[in-house]
Amino acid sequence: MIPRVRAPEIPQNHQWLNTNKPLSLKNLKGRIIILDFWTYCCINCIHILPDLKYLEHKYQDSLTIIGIHSGKFDNEKEIANIRQAILRHDIEHPIVVDRDFRIWESYTVKAWPTLIIIDPQGYVIAQFSGEGNLQVIENIVIELISKNQDKINFQQLEFTLEKQQKPLITPLAFPSQVLATAAGLFIADSGHHRIIMSNFDWEIIHVIGTGKSGLKDGNFAEVQFSAPQGMTYDLENQILYIADTENHVLRRVDLQKQLVETIAGTGKQSHIIYPHGGAALATSLNSPWDLVKVDNFLFITMAGCHQIWQMNLATGNITSYAGTGAEGCVDGNFQECAFAQPSGITTNGKELFIADSEVSSIRGVEIAENGKVRTICGSGSLFGFGDKDDMGDNVRLQHCLGVEYGNNFLWVTDTYNHKIKLVNLKNGECKTILLNGENYLLSEPSSLSYLGEYLYICDTNNHVIRRVNLESLEMITLQFSGLCASGVCFPENGYRTYTQAIKK
Repeated sequence: MIPRVRAPEIPQNHQWLNTNKPLSLKNLKGRIIILDFWTYCCINCIHILPDLKYLEHKYQDSLTIIGIHSGKFDNEKEIANIRQAILRHDIEHPIVVDRDFRIWESYTVKAWPTLIIIDPQGYVIAQFSGEGNLQVIENIVIELISKNQDKINFQQLEFTLEKQQKPLITPLAFPSQVLATAAGLFIADSGHHRIIMSNFDWEIIHVIGTGKSGLKDGNFAEVQFSAPQGMTYDLENQILYIADTENHVLRRVDLQKQLVETIAGTGKQSHIIYPHGGAALATSLNSPWDLVKVDNFLFITMAGCHQIWQMNLATGNITSYAGTGAEGCVDGNFQECAFAQPSGITTNGKELFIADSEVSSIRGVEIAENGKVRTICGSGSLFGFGDKDDMGDNVRLQHCLGVEYGNNFLWVTDTYNHKIKLVNLKNGECKTILLNGENYLLSEPSSLSYLGEYLYICDTNNHVIRRVNLESLEMITLQFSGLCASGVCFPENGYRTYTQAIKK
């Protein structure tokens, strides 16, 4: 607990979302208030959203949560992008956009996420940084309710939410990864909590998952995921491996038997940051984001604990592979190196290539018992981001999420710059290949996949998959006829109308 001080008022002239009017602490007097200082790129901020949803639903008659979005990256200061994040994560409390860090500074906040508790009389009584504080915070709320029965304004407040003003009804919702294979195209339809498989005529082969968030194994019609992200495919055995990110598990999809099973993780988030491991199904994971198969091993970007992990498919053991768990960009051996929310992963069979998103850099990790980690391009700094084509550490990216190896080059989704870039592994040169053009407008592309003469792009905030001819650089939007979502099916003509609407 910290000394009681009067909570600084929230400026009324800032942009607000998830409400039709600004909120003031003065008008909320008599309510318990939690201020959540967050930025939507931050995996730790995302981790506490379920805690906030739990609190705001259980104590809705006495508690009001207000999100203070103090964006780290330039792209996170744009209202439209924050609105997309609210929809993607189903946030149901009011958000004020603290673009210039004015509210952040008035509350002397130092880190994302930070939660500040204000009592019914308008005094700050507690502050928490980081994750894992739900029980302590709930105990404070319970105590405040008990001691302030005559002071609390007991009523259920209702707000006009973004999802009510403009419901998202699209065939795909915030797709996070596309994977092109000889067997077909796989899409992690994250917003719908399912996996889509199509052929190359864009006919749907399988819809894997009920479309509702959950953790359930079984056949394709009954299985449940929670915001699945990365995928890798074993063509010989017809097995698809999935990083089921918000369930904190890895899943195995047998396409022949049409069955899904959990192969790693307990379904609970791990809060251990130092290197560890054990039997895969007995070891808790922390937001596995992407994965790639090399021989009989899976290599996994564990975004939540800033490490690279390895799973032995023969023994069923999983363990941290590289990274101390500290957030940063440190090269060197596996025991001393550091990553910052590693996201996309790919390989040439000898080295892993990582889109290290929070330091906006591309990293290389040797596949060897005593390997080394290197920074291929990017600043290597948590705040060294931008948009600059150059060589090595002179390159500037902005929260890159996806990376794909092909012919000694790396294709990169420079996500917050809304561009696709190409990195030459021989000299570390990075140059823009695709940017927003006359006929299309990329919006936070999060992954890409290379097959034959085509590059497939997961255009996440546009809710579509693009295909680029690598010779002509002609881009088209894939049209999956008959794909259903939220009880609505999209015939070819209806889908084409939708794709025209998102063109520039």
